[in-house]
Amino acid sequence: MSRQKNSDTRIQLAVIGAAQGLRGEVRVKAFTGDPLAIGDYGPLTTGDGRKLTVLNVRPAKNVVVARFAEVGDRNAAEALNGTALFIERDALPDDLGEEEFYHADLIGLAVVDGEGERVGRVRALHNFGGGDILEVGLAEGGSAMVPFTRVAVPYVRVSKGEVEIDRVAAGLVEDDDPDMPREGEVP
Repeated sequence: MSRQKNSDTRIQLAVIGAAQGLRGEVRVKAFTGDPLAIGDYGPLTTGDGRKLTVLNVRPAKNVVVARFAEVGDRNAAEALNGTALFIERDALPDDLGEEEFYHADLIGLAVVDGEGERVGRVRALHNFGGGDILEVGLAEGGSAMVPFTRVAVPYVRVSKGEVEIDRVAAGLVEDDDPDMPREGEVP
């Protein structure tokens, strides 16, 4: 789940894709742990404030197919293509496990290294198809994309307001291993 840029209280839960069939169903890419659970949070809102009530959800290839009470035909469904769906942050359960957190809660956290030295702040969380990536605004300026893996990001401490990274695994410093070929070198 990702936090909408204009609001601190709404969380993007899904995005509507193409229409499915003639009765107003749509393909939906859900950003929830269980994609079929998008109807469990109550009415969803669009970026312009319209409410959509999930009537039913069924699995499909890589997405779910949903029917909304407010969408009665294919034309209305087609008009929703690309529409982001949001819920209020307080609608999410807070009974998370020790190593569980919402991706939206990472935005704005301080990024530190293993020695506690400040690296920057988490700007965004992306997934371009190869796994989650943290976009870090660096303290010295610019930004870096850090793979959101246990190796590169060994600790997430939401309660302390920080994410710890391994600078080498994150690709922020070069490893000094003389046996490793450098960029442009033939091994």
